[in-house]
Amino acid sequence: MSGYSFTRTHSELTEGAWRPLDRALAHWVRAHGGSVTLASVAAWASLADGMGDAALPLCGDEAGRHGMAPLTAAMVDALRGEALVGDGGSDAATPFVLDADGRFALWRNHAHEVAVAQMIAARRAARSEPSTAHLAADLDALFHGIDNAALQRQREAVASVVGCRLFVLTGGPGSGKTTTVLRMLLMLQRHAQRALSVQVAAPTGKAAQRLVQSLRQVKRALLDAPDAPLPADWQPLLERIPDTDALTLHRLLGFDPRRNVFTHGRSNTLAADVVVVDEASMVDLDTLRALLEATLPQATVVLVGDADQLTSVATGSVFMDLVAAMEHEKAPDLVRLEHSFRAEQHLVPINRAVRAGDAAALAAAFDAAGARAQRHVVETPVQLRAQVLRWARELAQLDLRPILPDHAEGARIATAVMAMRTLAERQLLCALREDTFGALAINALIERELKRLWQVPIDTLWYPGRAVMITRNDYAARLFNGDVGLALMDASGVLRVWFETTLPDGRAAARFISPSALPPHDGAFAITIHKSQGSEYARTAVLLPPDPAHRILSRQLLYTGLSRAKQDVELWATDAAVEAALAHPIRRAGGLAARLSGIAGRSV
Repeated sequence: MSGYSFTRTHSELTEGAWRPLDRALAHWVRAHGGSVTLASVAAWASLADGMGDAALPLCGDEAGRHGMAPLTAAMVDALRGEALVGDGGSDAATPFVLDADGRFALWRNHAHEVAVAQMIAARRAARSEPSTAHLAADLDALFHGIDNAALQRQREAVASVVGCRLFVLTGGPGSGKTTTVLRMLLMLQRHAQRALSVQVAAPTGKAAQRLVQSLRQVKRALLDAPDAPLPADWQPLLERIPDTDALTLHRLLGFDPRRNVFTHGRSNTLAADVVVVDEASMVDLDTLRALLEATLPQATVVLVGDADQLTSVATGSVFMDLVAAMEHEKAPDLVRLEHSFRAEQHLVPINRAVRAGDAAALAAAFDAAGARAQRHVVETPVQLRAQVLRWARELAQLDLRPILPDHAEGARIATAVMAMRTLAERQLLCALREDTFGALAINALIERELKRLWQVPIDTLWYPGRAVMITRNDYAARLFNGDVGLALMDASGVLRVWFETTLPDGRAAARFISPSALPPHDGAFAITIHKSQGSEYARTAVLLPPDPAHRILSRQLLYTGLSRAKQDVELWATDAAVEAALAHPIRRAGGLAARLSGIAGRSV
């Protein structure tokens, strides 16, 4: 029951940008004795929450986000006196919080930020200096005796994690994050007094599966290093690092969808000494709080990701805020990997220019890369269609439709794996999902052209060579949001959808499922940049909407798309759209960054 009186009102509170939820909150405020100003601000705060902001700035340069008219100082002061508004400093919860810096927040977001900042401070304060005995020898064993500039930051991370209760590892694609994480886990095991229980997870099913596959591959690489393989006394430690279960964070924390709660928390903590979360840039404020509360205080939490990528789709930019605060204080429990181990070094200046928001440097980097990095002006539907059809014709030349042998199981799997690897050689990434420039429409256009070139009837839904992406986790089918499948036919004419997997020994394998048994899915010849996070492709084309005022354009969006390429990249966009994206770094509003900066310097 609410402690506030209920008063009916017929006042019309609405703004064109408000959603039904925002309008409902405005009316709730009025019904519970709040002023018209408070009702309006609450609705805007609700809208901001839906846009990923943890708070709505009412003062300073950021005031007026999302189209809200800025308030006068007197109006802000008046809000502080309302019964529904608190300052967040007392134990009594109020529906809304207006802090000293003029940030207006829903209570839950304020509570999440306070809890996350406090738990991070406590974990960092609990850091202990590790013994340096045998540390140098252990590093040499893990790095096969190699100690050069390229591995300096990796060695620093592996040496620094011992004694930490929270460690943050960030870096761009190809910087060796997974390899470093595995070595960090081995070092933690080596310096522990007992066998450690390790859990690894990621925000999405696909990211979790990629993490497990990468760990298997890196394990094999450590054992098979030609010059100095991992010594025999380290190998039992390697076996303790999990590489079988692809856990999402929700599975790790035991999410109960019926009650919308996690079963693991302060009173039911995870039985883990080390928890690793990959793709941490995708973690939202609520989930990070749940993770920290569910992890034993004496356990080590390792957050891994690319702080320059897109932030979570839900509230907050916690990984970006944490990295920024820790970099500002030059924290020893944060390492940013800078060196790229990719052979295609022409892509490094492109990614660096986007990170810096430097349009001139980006243009120069494309020019220097020659044919390996191309820019195409795509402004009109006619120009878009021309590029899409050209891309489809190039796809049609790939070996995406091999006939699988009926009875030779090994040859059938090997053929399917080769076809799926061929599909992953090139990917078209779209900033939008809907509309003419969106992934759905462009995928449909590609499929129509492929059917024409492959002589498939236009009304055929399933045909050899069709690529699909799973859009909802199905644990029974062991398929996850983001998994890409390829329809292939065997010699008997039976068509199935194949998905690549990894065997326990790190070798690639494949399995199939009937098209009729697939979980919800979309076509995968064109996908959104958001869906591509954590993936890499030999050749990538990135499509931006032509309108430079489109709100989806951001530096992180462009960086995420272009940095998926391992060898070659294309940028389909107008100069104005590219410049707009570079000039608009995502800065989500909230108080976490300030709270983290406030604990900087005294939390380690």
